[in-house]
Amino acid sequence: MVDLKRCVALALILLGSACTDPASDTFRFGLASAPANLDPRFATDATSARINRLLYDRLVDFNDAFEPVPSLADWEQLSPTHYRFHLKTNDHPFHDGTVLTAYDVKATYDFILNPDNASPHRAPLAVIDHIAVGNETSLDFFLHRPEPLLPGYLVIGIMPARLIATNYPLHEHPIGSGPFSFLARPDETRLHLLRIRDQRRFEFMTVPDPTVRALKLMAGEIDMLQNDLPPELIGYLENDRTLKVQRTSGTNFSYLGFSFEDAVTRQVLVRRAIAHAINRREIIRYVLDDAARPAHSLLSPEHWAGDRDLKPITYDPELARALLRRAGYSPDRPARIVYKTSSDPFRVRLAIILQHQLQQVGIAVDLRSYDWGTFYGDIKAGRFQMYSLAWVGIQTPDIFDYVFHSESVPPRGANRGRFHSTRADAFIDRARTAPDLETKQRWYVQLQQHLADALPYVPLWYEDHIFIARREIAGFTMARDGNYDGLTQIRRSSPGAL
Repeated sequence: MVDLKRCVALALILLGSACTDPASDTFRFGLASAPANLDPRFATDATSARINRLLYDRLVDFNDAFEPVPSLADWEQLSPTHYRFHLKTNDHPFHDGTVLTAYDVKATYDFILNPDNASPHRAPLAVIDHIAVGNETSLDFFLHRPEPLLPGYLVIGIMPARLIATNYPLHEHPIGSGPFSFLARPDETRLHLLRIRDQRRFEFMTVPDPTVRALKLMAGEIDMLQNDLPPELIGYLENDRTLKVQRTSGTNFSYLGFSFEDAVTRQVLVRRAIAHAINRREIIRYVLDDAARPAHSLLSPEHWAGDRDLKPITYDPELARALLRRAGYSPDRPARIVYKTSSDPFRVRLAIILQHQLQQVGIAVDLRSYDWGTFYGDIKAGRFQMYSLAWVGIQTPDIFDYVFHSESVPPRGANRGRFHSTRADAFIDRARTAPDLETKQRWYVQLQQHLADALPYVPLWYEDHIFIARREIAGFTMARDGNYDGLTQIRRSSPGAL
């Protein structure tokens, strides 16, 4: 077998020796996938969420402890069902020069709350009864019921009310009030932004193949990238003196998802067999190069609503075989599953390993990989039997409502597998209506214990975040959720000064 690492290294050496680092005033960031939607009212993919944070400001943000903190506005709770927000608009004009006011905030959230607009972010905001503007710098949110988590729900980028009223195509030409403004999108692989404070240009270049992305980084055709590289490439790039690597523990949740409309994967015994057939620790050690930690729930254990006492899923192939026998399967009549993943080479490699481990316990796995657009389209449309994906940037526990409640089937939410559990619905509803955080936490812990038993998802791991840049790129601070906010502070310094 050809040594993949040696082949990659040779390609890097050849390209590195043939290219020089071009001087440029533009910062170039390599992406594995293009942002699917630059309108935060509809964006759901990770790349869009990270880019939109640069283009649009939010009422509220989060600190490292996942607690809501002021962004565009401070707030006060006047009653259990009444919040008042005070805007700091002088600091945040829109990119077209107009002033952001309370009317823009109201228009943004009124649009999302209107069910006719089918925003995927409506579900957690449905607790809002109505929004009233007091003046240009203050507005009131009135709720149907008490909701102590409301500030943490108000993280959608704010758009100009006049553009919302005219159905302006914000996806094609976004206008927000964030630290970056939109310049151009020449094609689906290139996005040009301007950092407002110093007028520095940024180009986001989509390069799906990780090896090509690494080659471009070494050749100086891109200046930086984050994540989506196989460990052997990361290890090689760490030894390149023209580059530097930063790492931080992440909270992005990798998992296997299932269709509950399929005769095989809707069986809990089959899903439990799959869970026990996977050797997570060996995959993390030998394939992920220890750049991950095992996951037990959608929320990481350090989250205030996470369950620190969940028992880990054990690797037990004999138990997996026994569970399959109880489900009526045998070597002569194996469970057959079509497993979909993206065409990213490393994701395919991981999928092949999972396919092998499942086959070892008697599950016949038909692995199919697709380009990102086709793959993600199939997942959103429910065209799958089993798939692997990751949830990124999770901040509030309303993700459980969005992903697992029986009423959250698309387009109302992301219950793409059509999971239905009256117990899960009850726990989610009780947590949703709980009057205080302590009670909410208790219901969310019980929910996670139930989900660990029902397994609508099989948890895999939380992957670390890896940022790799040219040696002269300085000032980037990594975020636990993998956002790109560090781009607001990066600078280009003399390589000899580092």
